[in-house]
Amino acid sequence: MKKTYLVLHAAVILAGFTGVFGKLISLNEGLLVWYRVFFSAICLFFILKLLNVSTAISRREKLAIARIGLCITVHWVFFYASIKYSNISIGVVCYCLTSFYTAIFNGLINGKFEVSELLLSLLTLLGIGLIFHFDASYQLGIMLGTISSAFAALYTIYNERLVRRYDSKLINYYQMAGGTVGLGILLPAYLYYFPVESLIPSLKDTFYLLLLSLFCTVGLYVLFAEALKRIPAFTVNLTFNLEPIYAIIMAFLFFGESKTVNASFYIGLLFVMSSVVFQSLISMRQKG
Repeated sequence: MKKTYLVLHAAVILAGFTGVFGKLISLNEGLLVWYRVFFSAICLFFILKLLNVSTAISRREKLAIARIGLCITVHWVFFYASIKYSNISIGVVCYCLTSFYTAIFNGLINGKFEVSELLLSLLTLLGIGLIFHFDASYQLGIMLGTISSAFAALYTIYNERLVRRYDSKLINYYQMAGGTVGLGILLPAYLYYFPVESLIPSLKDTFYLLLLSLFCTVGLYVLFAEALKRIPAFTVNLTFNLEPIYAIIMAFLFFGESKTVNASFYIGLLFVMSSVVFQSLISMRQKG
């Protein structure tokens, strides 16, 4: 179990870099995500071949896995839109609402609500609310981030079922392939309303996209899927609330974002981080 938590924490550290890449890459959020899933699918294809992982599952199963991949693809589009319309710090803090949505969706899907999960998630929601209410300049980014976290919660809940039946690398391959095709179909309409000067990324953007795809997508989500085999979805998502700590430190160091957030941001962040501490204490007591 200790090894599983180490795997989960490694995934959280990698997740901390995703927001940074979103700021570094100049493409708009739609193109950024399409190239991310496309490059990730290619990487996973060769990994599966090199490791001789069997892909012998039915077409229906492949489509079912690919459909769930659309959830993470949509999550990324809104996540990067949140960052581009606000900043890294706001985008990653809004991601913490994933635990709130997980508690709600789990209850609706499974017909059973956990009181402790709801209370801890409401603490996170209060923190986000403080940031939203007092920092009007970032309200659009916060709203986009809120939508993003809802799709992240759905992805985690449904992915928790998949990891019990399939190899994590196989899951991620078909999910990235599904995201490539699904977003690719919608991209012409998306670019019509949000036009860009060039569809081809620059050499610098391509380098960042490859790093994002290989380490923060393939590496991250394989580790994420492995952790889900032994740790409940709610606990995984709540642990991912630590992601803002890494991302915000990097944003403050490299992008000077400490100058663009006010006191309400720090108060809200305190509430969000408190939910992680309380969840850890509850888990320790239950195991004791």
